[in-house]
Amino acid sequence: MDQATVVRVPAADVVLDADVVVPIRTRAVVLFAHGSGSSRLSPRNRAVAGRLHGAGLATVLADLLTKEEEQVDATTAQLRFDIALLSRRLTAVVDWAVGQPELHGLPVGLFGASTGAAAALCTAATRPDQVGAVVSRGGRPDLAGDQLAQVRAPTLLLVGELDPQVAQLNATAATALRAPYELRMVPGAGHLFAEPGTLDRVADEATGWFDTHLS
Repeated sequence: MDQATVVRVPAADVVLDADVVVPIRTRAVVLFAHGSGSSRLSPRNRAVAGRLHGAGLATVLADLLTKEEEQVDATTAQLRFDIALLSRRLTAVVDWAVGQPELHGLPVGLFGASTGAAAALCTAATRPDQVGAVVSRGGRPDLAGDQLAQVRAPTLLLVGELDPQVAQLNATAATALRAPYELRMVPGAGHLFAEPGTLDRVADEATGWFDTHLS
């Protein structure tokens, strides 16, 4: 298991906690944008990150909300849907990451889950020269709105077969994308990909997508 370095990332008027893992012979770096009510400690995203490490990809798992904001959001559930805020924070993390000596010059990918997928797509739209690929897991790309048309990074939309509402939202949002994209259904998976083997499938699909587009 690769050892994570805990860092503090300045993002406008706040400082965010992040876990950074840089495997030996790193080829690219993937930043994670967590979804509704989640954090950098999400076991699902950490499982996917572990698979990426094995493929020679560095990862940055950052909390896009401060601890105080997470406490507010736990009660109101509002900040998790503030896509403009989340995307500004994620963009700041991208800008920080590409300036780090061990990550400088590496191709950059984004992995977003739930509402974090919208933040990832908005960040890709505002950093077209830096972000080379995006993967969404059970995401809400529809919440990226007009920014979808500005995305240039090849985008993979992964949706659980047993999550028809989110599948429809993804299909509709995909029609607004001008970037190359694929919408893939994960057999037997619900919204949280908690069913046996479904998260492994996500990790495989994400690794393949980043291997192809961040080379």
